[in-house]
Amino acid sequence: MKTPPIVVVMGVSGAGKSVVGACLAERLGAPFVDADALHPPENIAKMSAGLALTDADRAPWLAEVAAVIAGWRDAGTGGVMACSALKRAYRDALSAPGVRLVYLAETPASVEDRLARREGHFMPASLLPSQFAALDAPAPDEEAFTSWPAATPEDRCQAIYAALSGV
Repeated sequence: MKTPPIVVVMGVSGAGKSVVGACLAERLGAPFVDADALHPPENIAKMSAGLALTDADRAPWLAEVAAVIAGWRDAGTGGVMACSALKRAYRDALSAPGVRLVYLAETPASVEDRLARREGHFMPASLLPSQFAALDAPAPDEEAFTSWPAATPEDRCQAIYAALSGV
């Protein structure tokens, strides 16, 4: 059996990274981690208070995300990481041979309602403008697969799976 790839599913808060990433991991038979679960308590408290994170705030978190990805690579398991990875520098910190990037492209209007209805998450909808302000869409040399919103998250997952599988 072919080893599943390592995939980083990126995009702004509310883009569907967790739902699409979990679906993709299941289809690939690979582990899934939501990078939000790797944030230190200080970052969660700051975002919960409606404050955007700085690059310095993100540095230890990105190191933890990169460590999980390196563990998958070393173990040969593949894996899917849902991670905002909004800036090129963040993605560069996570990139390694064999890591595939999937960008869940969105517009503010396409995620505003979703964020407003989301419950139990520390990222308030009020921080959405800061997400789009920080977003550097992947450049062509990053070879990201860009996924635009589909009818359902499952449709989006299937299209990404097909693209990654060469189907």
